[in-house]
Amino acid sequence: MQFLDTPTPLIQVINQVFDMEKKLEIMPNSTSLLRNIRRIKTNLEEMNLHYHNPFGEKWDETRTDCEATISGNSIKKLRITEVIKPIITRKEGDFHQIIQKGIVIVEGR
Repeated sequence: MQFLDTPTPLIQVINQVFDMEKKLEIMPNSTSLLRNIRRIKTNLEEMNLHYHNPFGEKWDETRTDCEATISGNSIKKLRITEVIKPIITRKEGDFHQIIQKGIVIVEGR
């Protein structure tokens, strides 16, 4: 589901920024570039757009903010082990609406 006033290209830009952020986190000496990413995130927040990386969070079938693929054999104590797309929300007053569900991979422990 999407807000009618949230253009698809803007959502694609957010996904690209998220991908860059993930790649930069594993690169040495990327502090200055991560600072630029934080500035972009601040600009997005000024437009009431937020994205969230749910990596490491608990997963269960009642969770509605992500679409998951379960990896491995265990279905106990599921955790998000990989995030392909972040959760993107738009804030309107006190209300947050999901405009993109996270796409994740979960594994049992």
